[in-house]
Amino acid sequence: MRYSRTQEAAFAIVAGVSAACTAPVQAQTVGPVPSLSPAVTLDELSVEGLRGVRNGPQGGVTVGYLGKATRSATKTPTPLIDTPQSVSVITQEQIRDQGFQSIGEATRYVPGVIQAQGEGNRDELVIRGQRTTADFFVNGVRDDVQYYRDLYNTQRIEVLKGPNAMIFGRGGGGGVINRVLKEADGVPIREVVAQGGQFWNKRVALDVGDRVSDNVFFRLNGVFEDTAAYRDFVDIRRYGVNPTMTFLLGPKTTLKLSYEYFHDDRTTDRGLPSYFNRPYRYRENTSRYFGNPFLSPTHVDAHIATAQLDHAFDNGVVMHSQSRFADYNKFYQNVFPGGAVNAAGTQVSIAAYNSQTDRTNYFNQTDFTYQFRTGPLKHTLLGGFELGYQKGQSLRKDGFFASNGTRSLVVNPLAPLTRVGVNFVNLSSGANSTYDLGLAAAYVQDQVEVNEYLQIIGGLRFDHFDFSSLNRHNAVTQNRIDNLISPRAGVVIKPFQNLSVYGSYSVSYLPSSGDQFSALSPTQSITEPEKFVNAEVGVKYDVSPSLQLTGALFDLDRTNQRIYTGGNFNLAVAGSTNTKGAEIGLNGYLTDWWSVAGGYAFTDARITGNLTDSILRGNTVALVPQNAYTLWNRFDLSRQLSVGIGFINQSHAFALSDGRVRLPSYSRFDAGIFYNINENTRFQINVENLFDRRYILSAHNNNNIMPGAPRTVRAQLIVRW
Repeated sequence: MRYSRTQEAAFAIVAGVSAACTAPVQAQTVGPVPSLSPAVTLDELSVEGLRGVRNGPQGGVTVGYLGKATRSATKTPTPLIDTPQSVSVITQEQIRDQGFQSIGEATRYVPGVIQAQGEGNRDELVIRGQRTTADFFVNGVRDDVQYYRDLYNTQRIEVLKGPNAMIFGRGGGGGVINRVLKEADGVPIREVVAQGGQFWNKRVALDVGDRVSDNVFFRLNGVFEDTAAYRDFVDIRRYGVNPTMTFLLGPKTTLKLSYEYFHDDRTTDRGLPSYFNRPYRYRENTSRYFGNPFLSPTHVDAHIATAQLDHAFDNGVVMHSQSRFADYNKFYQNVFPGGAVNAAGTQVSIAAYNSQTDRTNYFNQTDFTYQFRTGPLKHTLLGGFELGYQKGQSLRKDGFFASNGTRSLVVNPLAPLTRVGVNFVNLSSGANSTYDLGLAAAYVQDQVEVNEYLQIIGGLRFDHFDFSSLNRHNAVTQNRIDNLISPRAGVVIKPFQNLSVYGSYSVSYLPSSGDQFSALSPTQSITEPEKFVNAEVGVKYDVSPSLQLTGALFDLDRTNQRIYTGGNFNLAVAGSTNTKGAEIGLNGYLTDWWSVAGGYAFTDARITGNLTDSILRGNTVALVPQNAYTLWNRFDLSRQLSVGIGFINQSHAFALSDGRVRLPSYSRFDAGIFYNINENTRFQINVENLFDRRYILSAHNNNNIMPGAPRTVRAQLIVRW
């Protein structure tokens, strides 16, 4: 295979970083910035021309579309080939080439991850058959409020699949999404990205960073976006600012500070109803809004402050500590399809409600790492703790239509837009609660290198959850305490340095209060936590230093599960599901001019027991296609010109686990053209859904079904100086 000079230089850096990840940590080898490997200096990282290579924050290393190492899966800097878990990394270069700006869009090309609708007001994903609104993290710390996240300040996205309680705590049954943010690393950067496109899309992002002095670094990221959408009457306005600073307090101590303010204001859109168990005329209704968009706002204000302290002690122990304060104010209101279109095709009911969720999070994670030998065995020993306190309030009001005084309004599905006024009332059955959650966790892990052919990892985490909820309707307080132990074990066999075969076993729990723990009913207070048990075997093969092929087989059991019925979770019975699957991933450079990212996922997610009358044993879990293919390609035709071609194919799925409403299979092509005007300026055009196919992207339930976007063209101008 022929490589360019820039790629050869990149591979040399990656080889040095990978070696540093596995080398024993000695006090004298720890550089002044712990997130940067001792093998790579700040000056080396600032060399222009190493496209796609950055020894990034949180121990990550990327080459083009390939992630080579991360600390997120083990809390220690570890090459991915030595990690006994399926991990997909969406690099900064891939995010930029595809032109995506949200979590749901960016993960479309990750095998085993499916985008859910999220009721038109939040990120929601299905990972290995497990639906989640809360398994989102920032630099390894929980970011669990329901809102749409932007990627303006994101260095890379890590998708860690399978139960992850040992590292991330509660939940994460199918996997977690971890955003690694850009940080002040002393590398000079001045960049402006201006975007415009169809549906009045307007967006500008700023990234500026430099050294204030030899010991103080600064970086500022900001974004503003004002756009419409392919759906009628849907508007989005969001903006954010994220300054960060790094202080080298000494040769062995680094302090990093970050503050983010983010605001997102948009129209809540829950799509189309069904008709005879199919999405209602979706090829004709791609843009048609059902309900009242003028009374369907959603907004969030987030203030997030983080302090990270890294210190290497003289005895070789390395400390990594993060403290985070996050305050979220979230409100959404929607007037939306509340039922199916009648058999005559003349009527559909509209319903309405709103929800206010305020939450404040306080977290601290502190890890201590020590590397040592016992005879021929090399150990990387990790011990740490997490302390957290979360408090908030939840208030839901149901809508009564002014024209008839009831909670349902009938409209013609051929003219489903309504401007009828709505009165919102907090009923006794609606949420009206305050809550607080105290958590404390301790964990220990040992990564043992037996020899160059065999590595073993074992860990154990103890979590203490103390949850309390006050029902403000009746002034009754419900409490529940859970003490949970989550083990993890894995083995890595390396017959060659570029080939690893692994096996892993992990357990995770989700307390009975659920993904979003805004209230605790009497039933929940006596319900045992949900349990996730995952067994997995896989292979990782570095075909070259810049191309990795991965494969995994997994078997995931979820027991004591509350079954989602479309409006809430059924807590009277506990069900169980089993997900068996196979995943293949391919990321990196096939040649020095052809880059790829994508793969294939076979997912068989089934209901297995203790179900409701409508959700039967053997049914397929909602929103899970059995087969999904994704592949993004970039072809570098010259030093100035590149083109991208992407392909997505999903087999059919069901809107809910009752198996009534079937979402049809679809195929979609995306494209991009990238032109380097000069060494500092790049122009690109992205086309989503190149051939303008009409398809269903996702759903929330049987009557909130979201059609995919038609052909959409966006253009970007990227200027660096």
